[in-house]
Amino acid sequence: MRSTTVRVAGALTAAALLAACGAGESRDDDDSGGGSAVGITDDSIKIGAHFPLTGVAAPGYSEIPSGHQAYYDYVNANGGVNGRKIEFVVKDDAYDPTKTSSVTNELVLEDEIFGMVSGLGTPTHSAVVDFLNSEEVPDLFVSSGSLMWGDDPEARPWTFGWQPDYEIEGKIIGQWVKENMPDAKVGLFLQDDDFGEDGEAGVRQYIDDQIVDVQRYTPGNTDVGPQIAALQASKVDLVLGFNVPSYTALSQLVAMKLNFTPKWFYSNVGSDPALVGSLLARFSEGSVKDDASLLDGVLSTEYIPGVDAPDDPWMKLWQQVWDEYGEGGKLTNYRVYGMSEAYTFVQALQAAGDDPTRESVVEALEQVGGDFEGPGMAPFRYSEDSHLGISGMSVVELKGGKADPLTPVLVTDIGDAEITEDDSAAGDVPPDNGIPDEEPAS
Repeated sequence: MRSTTVRVAGALTAAALLAACGAGESRDDDDSGGGSAVGITDDSIKIGAHFPLTGVAAPGYSEIPSGHQAYYDYVNANGGVNGRKIEFVVKDDAYDPTKTSSVTNELVLEDEIFGMVSGLGTPTHSAVVDFLNSEEVPDLFVSSGSLMWGDDPEARPWTFGWQPDYEIEGKIIGQWVKENMPDAKVGLFLQDDDFGEDGEAGVRQYIDDQIVDVQRYTPGNTDVGPQIAALQASKVDLVLGFNVPSYTALSQLVAMKLNFTPKWFYSNVGSDPALVGSLLARFSEGSVKDDASLLDGVLSTEYIPGVDAPDDPWMKLWQQVWDEYGEGGKLTNYRVYGMSEAYTFVQALQAAGDDPTRESVVEALEQVGGDFEGPGMAPFRYSEDSHLGISGMSVVELKGGKADPLTPVLVTDIGDAEITEDDSAAGDVPPDNGIPDEEPAS
């Protein structure tokens, strides 16, 4: 059985670590014959990540690293990547940017990871993205859809997104509303950071004239009563939410108390039916039953197959991996997300060649990452000019805990790029052994 490496953050300060480790000195010392060799040996590669294992964002998100770990254990049991076993070091930042800075300094300067993989959150990762780039640490597949993870490779050459960014999600949502609910009075319920801002920028391209109210919440402040009451007072009949699952549950709970019954459309991030149902039961202290059907009729988006599609070839692989190497509990959409990201990391490592370096991983992603096959329903956009992740998604309606597609796979890019149908990646299936087989990029 696997054992998850979870190390809760200590209290080391950035200043102390920088002094102790001589930050600013070259980290390109090479003991394996390649370029940068920090965190990698002939038989191992150490990567790390920050996640909210505790705190308001922990429900759901704390399950993602267990998905990563299960897939890495599966790969390690089958020989690793070119003989190297993957060690995944996870530290708790409690979704607090100050703690994210602290644990990231530990990971980079004390644990000496090869790269950051899947660090979670827009406000949290924003606090460390410049540090990771200044240290020239690969910052791969951030678990967030902020544009900061890929829209400007010149400014942040070591950072890559993974999931669709929030602006293209906003565009696809906005177009759907314009075409299907052109008379709706729309209210926005937004997390007050780049998450909400990017989503708002996308939807306004299509339905700017339909938006009658915008309400924002600060992560960590769980009183959203004033915001939901304001949306009700504005008489909106469609609420678009760009928020994490805890705030989906809080908004639903407040709306129930106010007898506010608009149509709801939550971005993918905040719409997991099983998790939101359990949070509603917890937040209501049992007055609302724990049931995924509480989100019946809610609109959302989907870009990878989830647990509501057990016959999908990717889901069969993830279920097998979880059954063999999971840490216990059910396979959830968050664990599926983690395994899907881990699969892409293995692809990137293989594409970097037999003796990967920090530099060769980045170069490989830019050269061939756009052609990676995987569970994503739409292709990646990786190139020298863009480090943004999956290019599209479908609009879905939730029914009985399942996602019922309302559109084909729609793809686009940031800015005024057109939205088009593209199912070229939707038919990808995993290899028979469940492990990718990427050729070295060069």
